[in-house]
Amino acid sequence: MLVRFAYLAVTHAFAALRLLSLTDREKDVEILVRRHQLAVVRRQLGDRRPQLRLEDRAFLAALLTPLGRASLRRLRLSVSPDTVLWWHRGLVKRHHA
Repeated sequence: MLVRFAYLAVTHAFAALRLLSLTDREKDVEILVRRHQLAVVRRQLGDRRPQLRLEDRAFLAALLTPLGRASLRRLRLSVSPDTVLWWHRGLVKRHHA
């Protein structure tokens, strides 16, 4: 799991560096495309929940937890904000155990 998490962190770091060269308009278009892709996946899944691996959960929790509950509620996430915070509490508990 640690290797997969490190891989996710590195690939997303390079993706963030790529964003530096984009204009605001290009970033807005990419956000709209990603939101549409998420809407399509939600429509295809129906009532089923997305199956995220542990490293995916850890990465999302690490990115989203600093935002706080009010900010999380404004985002369009594939999981509920309470679930993200629950994942984070579980990761912290495992780390200190």
